[in-house]
Amino acid sequence: MTISYSQLPTQIEYPDEDGKPMAESDQARNYLTYAVEVLRIYFQNRTDVYVSGNLFIYYEEGNPSSVISPDAFVVFGVEKRERRSYKTWEEEDKNPDFVLEITSKSTRSQDQGAKKGIYAFLGVGEYFQYDPTGDYLNPRLQGLHLVEGNYLPCSATVLPDGTTSISSEVLGLELRLLPSGEWRFYDPVAGKTLLTHQEEVAARQAAEARIAELEARLRALEDR
Repeated sequence: MTISYSQLPTQIEYPDEDGKPMAESDQARNYLTYAVEVLRIYFQNRTDVYVSGNLFIYYEEGNPSSVISPDAFVVFGVEKRERRSYKTWEEEDKNPDFVLEITSKSTRSQDQGAKKGIYAFLGVGEYFQYDPTGDYLNPRLQGLHLVEGNYLPCSATVLPDGTTSISSEVLGLELRLLPSGEWRFYDPVAGKTLLTHQEEVAARQAAEARIAELEARLRALEDR
C-alpha cells in the first residue's frame, strides 16, 4: 500500500517565540523581571504553583493562533517546572489565575481591549495593569477581578503615607503604588515588601553599613 504525503497527519507547530525582537523600555523590563522573580521567591515552597512571564500561552488545541503572552502570570494547581510554552490542554485545562501587564500607550489597545477580553474568556480571576510612566493609566496601578464573566474594579485603599494598596485575593498579597509612582508587592502577613535577591542583598548591606556606622560613633563617644 502506497501512502502519499497528503495522507500523512499534519504536525501542528506551536512556536516558542514570534521571531520579533523584544522592544521594552528599561522600566517595563525591570518591572516585568521584578514581578516574576519575587513571585517565584514567594511561592518557592509550593510545588503546585507555576509562575512565569512573557511566555506563550496556547489555549486552543490545534489552533496556534489562539495564543497570548502575559507579562507575568500565576497558575495554581499545576506542576512547577520549566516550560518552553504553556499549552492549557496539557495542563488539565488550567488557565492563569492571576495576570499582570506592564502597560503603556503603545500597548494600550491590546491591554484594554483584546487581551482583557481573552483573559475574561479564559477565566483569569484577577487582571492587574501597571503603567510605569503614567502616560495614560490614572492611577498608574489598577486591578480587576472577574465576576460572572466580567471584570470589575478592585477596591483600593490609600494609606496615611499616600501609598495606594490593592489586595489580591488570588495571591494573598497586596500590590502597592508608592507616592513616587513605583509599584511593589507587599506581604501583609509578614508585614514587608517583597524584594528580589539582588534587592535583599543591597538592603542587608545597607543595614550592615548602618550598624557599623552606629558602632563606630558609639566607640568614639566612649573614647571621649
